[in-house]
Amino acid sequence: MRKTHLFALILLSFSVFTWAQEKQIEISEIYQGAFRTEGMDALRSMKNGTQYTVLNRNRFNQTTTVDKYDYKTLNKVSTIVSSADLQGISSFSAYSFSDDEKKIILSTEIEPIFRHSTLGIFYVYDIDAKEVIRISDAKIQEPTLSPDGKKVAYVKDNNIYIFNIATGETKQVTVDGVKNEIINGVTDWVYEEEFAFVRAFEWNADGSKIAFLRFDETNVPEFSMDVYGTGLYQQPHVFKYPKAGENNSIVTLHLLDVASGAISAVDLNDAYYIPRIKWKNHKNMLSVQTLNRHQNHLTMYSIDAKKGDVSVLLEEKDDAYVDITDNLTFLEDDSFIWSSEKDGWNHIYLYGEDGSLMNQITKGDWEVTKYYGYDQNEDKIYYQSTENGSINRGVYNISSGGDDKKSLAVTEGTNNASFSADFTYFINTFSSAEMPPMYTLHQAINGKKVKDIKDNKQLLEKLNGYAVSPKEFSTISINGNDLNMYMIKPKDFDPAKKYPLFMYQYSGPGSQNVSNSWMGANDYWHQMLVSEGYIVACVDGRGTGLKGRDFKKVTQKELGKYEVEDQIAAAKKLSELAYVDEQRTGIWGWSYGGFMSTNCILKGNDTFEMAIAVAPVTSWAFYDTIYTERYMQTPQENPSGYDDNSPFNYPQLLEGDYLLIHGTGDDNVHVQNSMRMIEALIQADKQFDWGIYPDKNHGIYGGNTRIHLYNKMTNFIKENL
Repeated sequence: MRKTHLFALILLSFSVFTWAQEKQIEISEIYQGAFRTEGMDALRSMKNGTQYTVLNRNRFNQTTTVDKYDYKTLNKVSTIVSSADLQGISSFSAYSFSDDEKKIILSTEIEPIFRHSTLGIFYVYDIDAKEVIRISDAKIQEPTLSPDGKKVAYVKDNNIYIFNIATGETKQVTVDGVKNEIINGVTDWVYEEEFAFVRAFEWNADGSKIAFLRFDETNVPEFSMDVYGTGLYQQPHVFKYPKAGENNSIVTLHLLDVASGAISAVDLNDAYYIPRIKWKNHKNMLSVQTLNRHQNHLTMYSIDAKKGDVSVLLEEKDDAYVDITDNLTFLEDDSFIWSSEKDGWNHIYLYGEDGSLMNQITKGDWEVTKYYGYDQNEDKIYYQSTENGSINRGVYNISSGGDDKKSLAVTEGTNNASFSADFTYFINTFSSAEMPPMYTLHQAINGKKVKDIKDNKQLLEKLNGYAVSPKEFSTISINGNDLNMYMIKPKDFDPAKKYPLFMYQYSGPGSQNVSNSWMGANDYWHQMLVSEGYIVACVDGRGTGLKGRDFKKVTQKELGKYEVEDQIAAAKKLSELAYVDEQRTGIWGWSYGGFMSTNCILKGNDTFEMAIAVAPVTSWAFYDTIYTERYMQTPQENPSGYDDNSPFNYPQLLEGDYLLIHGTGDDNVHVQNSMRMIEALIQADKQFDWGIYPDKNHGIYGGNTRIHLYNKMTNFIKENL
């Protein structure tokens, strides 16, 4: 007995010694890239389906190349273009091919405008002639080669231009573009942010016509924010930003006949939003998707660009809203593939050329999360879904008839595929909460693995030296729903002890935080907190995604009601656990998550002792039209929905410790939100902490900013939880 007891004591001592030797993650390591995963450079499949291209940067001689590789061997075949061979171009940051892959547009001197939009200097490189031509002396937007590779359409100063590569001649197409008034060919701020596209023009198949959108934002209210910079005086940054209930741009569709220069307007029955335009395979047939202001009635029109005829191809209605996607695919005969939630789950459908429903291709109580495309030769549709559980992702193919489904990559975790142009191969990226990204090459038709490409074993080995605890996935029964949850406990967890609980969430419509995928920066920070004796938990409540239409859209017209109720109830239930200290419960979030954490410490002041809100919305009346009205309608139509869940309307409820953080250069969630919250708390005589980051946007980053921000939050947690 004595020997056994002594042996156990030795093992225990060794275990404690090993724990003591493990390093703790530091914030500076997280945001200086110490745990960055090794990935694959963004590749683009060539049309032959057997080769792909990658943009490579040589750190030693500072050159940039576009290199061609073979899928099967993964070996480099050739260099298509190198900046070392281009006079006047030291490097380029992006590239795009012409349809025939004989010319490339090279991007240089790129500067951001908003989240997706940029300005830059662009060149056309002729691969056979090995010649490079500058498109414009000025910085321009969205240069796009015509299908025959002979012309480039682009936008400069809100007008569309066409550059003839052979002659060097530039023709101005539109003439009425004016900053903060008229925009041709690119989107305004709110379309870019919420419909997620910038280029608002499209060449047809033979390059004879261009369809484009025109935005008249004359009556859209202006928003102004000061940029402090380093000068003696701050500079105002003024742009059009339609807040909920205010005027949007008047958006109209136009057709340009390239040869004659004639422009004609298309009558779309007073369409309020035009979130997508896409040419069909027939060169003169255009599809256009429109939405009403409530975004619960989508109409897809078919337009004969030669005759000017307009007809309705498809309509979709929802009691809440209809999502906009890029899943529309026209087949050779202009029948088309479409995705919809109309049966209660997001699935793929096949429609005839005339818009008649031919078949629902996928079915089940699970969601299609990505549509990859259709191989018409093999009659295979490729997609990603949650068939293996809502926190997992698998890759599948299925026939257009909805049968002969094959599982291609379904290991429990997150699988994401990148297919070759002809669907011969795909590169699968797999990760889970325990495994960093692994890249493997597969045959598309059956999923058979061809070879391993790359993994992150070195990162795993590195993390073995740190105090890292596993995510424990489960569900928690809250308000009649089984909600997805994860919990992270200290590595030396003792169920006889009491631990403070720190909750993290985002909770926005259709979002997901509880997923079986590899760690992001916030996960590493959470691991650091766990190693210091906190339990971190995350619960995806009602309104989040991937559990069906009804679960997601229950929050309609009541953003911040059911989501907050679920977080408060989850915190109360978790506080009943023997090892959770019910007097030490905190919550944090960013953006929508900041809106949530602020509401939680107010409405749940008997549950939460501490909250951190980063860049929060504090009233949906301050946020943009497209996002807000999709879920809330307008403040004029739904005043109680806005007021009842705007935290600055009830600052007197604050009892715990509250930290509020915002960047003054946030063009998305304006610092106005935090200023109104601050003033409300002051007038309610409530003490709180706050931090303002000058000129920082919604991401609050740059230089030492992220390290400072997370150190500030960490210190606040240690002092108050």
